[in-house]
Amino acid sequence: MAPQRFHEQYDQIQRSLPDVPLAMGPDDSAEFLYEKGVVLARDGEEARVVEDAVRAHFTEHPSLTADTVRRAGPSTNRSGITRIQVGDPGQGVRGGGDREVAAAMRSLRQAEGRAGRRLVSRNHVVSIAVNACPGDEPVPVPRTRTPNPGPDGAPYDPETAVGVLVVDTGLTNDYRSYPPLAHTRGDAQLRETDDEGVLQQYVGHGTFIAGLVAAVAPNTEITVNNALTDAGAVLESEFGEKLFDAVDRDGWPDILSLSAGTSNGRDDGLLGIENFMRELRRQRTLLVAAAGNNGSATPFWPAAYASLPDYADCVLSVGALRGDGEFGACFSNHGPWVNAYAPGERLTGALTGFTAPVPYVYQHSTYDACRYGFTYACTCQAPGHTGVLTERQNGGAGKADQVMFEGYASWSGTSFATPVVAGLVAAHMTAHKETDPRRARRQLLAASTEFAEVRGAHVPALLPATWSPVPVEPPA
Repeated sequence: MAPQRFHEQYDQIQRSLPDVPLAMGPDDSAEFLYEKGVVLARDGEEARVVEDAVRAHFTEHPSLTADTVRRAGPSTNRSGITRIQVGDPGQGVRGGGDREVAAAMRSLRQAEGRAGRRLVSRNHVVSIAVNACPGDEPVPVPRTRTPNPGPDGAPYDPETAVGVLVVDTGLTNDYRSYPPLAHTRGDAQLRETDDEGVLQQYVGHGTFIAGLVAAVAPNTEITVNNALTDAGAVLESEFGEKLFDAVDRDGWPDILSLSAGTSNGRDDGLLGIENFMRELRRQRTLLVAAAGNNGSATPFWPAAYASLPDYADCVLSVGALRGDGEFGACFSNHGPWVNAYAPGERLTGALTGFTAPVPYVYQHSTYDACRYGFTYACTCQAPGHTGVLTERQNGGAGKADQVMFEGYASWSGTSFATPVVAGLVAAHMTAHKETDPRRARRQLLAASTEFAEVRGAHVPALLPATWSPVPVEPPA
């Protein structure tokens, strides 16, 4: 059965994509969300092969229909992907998957075997890595608290600054009042609050990430692109084009920090970003990508491209360590496809600027015990609060706890371990006058002397000098 929090987020993401019926799959396991009634294929001859194979399969199975098999959205972009409708999408379905999509994929198995590669894919929902299964939600921190990791104190030099592009949600309107972000530029968050002035879910995600990069590596030119501003969720069929648009507008950076992705039940990547990843390989940019927060060893893309030989040098996948830096955080994805781990639990940084306090209503309730079975006081449990989505899921009235943010927040997730590592790569480039971010990646990992334990494995731990361990308490 899918974890409750995934069910809660299904409703939230469905509201952010109101015209796209969503299914949870591949059954009720909560591995991923995808567009109901639609599959993806590469443009051209492969799309025709998919259409013909699915139509023939449905003709042989009268319980399904062949007349709905048609192009639902021929590609007009560089992703080279066609959406093919294989059933009446109807309404979204929370659990149990989508039989038409499952049947369409089964119908291509022999053709894929002959072709030697995948021909068809679900149209997955790609989301910021705190979205479909959040590590936690932000917790207010007094202005008197020191950010953690703290600002490095190194000088900023526009002539030598390392370029970092953050593709995420946008910047809050008052972000420049946080000093480390003085040299940051980019897109604004389109809508920060609802009609009652309450922060919307995950507003400040991109600001928090940019602040972590700037703290660890002050000599950076950070640009924030709000491609994921709509509750942090986008269809795979659109994701590749959004990435292309980001680098077209802002240029291919030294480092691309991406705290978003999805699993897909496969070990060969996402069809929808295949063209972008090939172009990335031809560039000099290093993609630093979050491993995801499902507490799973299932590959999470695009981070898991780091495990594929063709991309091992241009992708750095990042998992999260718990507060003391000695073990993996309970929520962090893990496995041989994760290159390194960095602090990602209860980091402190800028959620908003400092011009005015702003309220936030919790969406998810905390648990009585860790939902992944860990025995320390993790973010599943503490600090305790009641969330509106949990209350609704349980049939309640939706009453939830409200807090006030005055600038700083404590937040957890591989979303935030990722910019810490992006910052460490950038800081290494500055310190060693290294101009190649991929060479800096290799050097940083080779020089690492710290290790942590993650699910019984000893893994490289990348710890900023300005980060202070947070004591790990036993559960209350």
